[in-house]
Amino acid sequence: MSNYSIILHTVTTTGEAVRIDLLNTRKAALVFRAINNKLRQQILKAIDEQESITVSQLCEKLFLEQSVASQHLAVLRKAGFVKTSRKGKFIYYSVFADRLLEMNRIAADLTK
Repeated sequence: MSNYSIILHTVTTTGEAVRIDLLNTRKAALVFRAINNKLRQQILKAIDEQESITVSQLCEKLFLEQSVASQHLAVLRKAGFVKTSRKGKFIYYSVFADRLLEMNRIAADLTK
């Protein structure tokens, strides 16, 4: 066993060895954790309602401190759920729907 993977003695029904990639598992957990937070869910909904939004606008809409909003947006951005674009001196956040759809499909497959 290395720090990056676990290889099990048990094999699948097709005879394939089971190798668990711990780095990918850890990254996937961060993605799921990003969406499994009520405030981040509210932030995604607020962004979606306006198509794109600045941190200041988001703070006004959800009554948040700018530092709190920025921290949660950073988590959502790292997970790939929001994307940014710069217009002048402002950074606008928008929902990356394709990534959310992909995550939803994976979650559905895992819960079958």
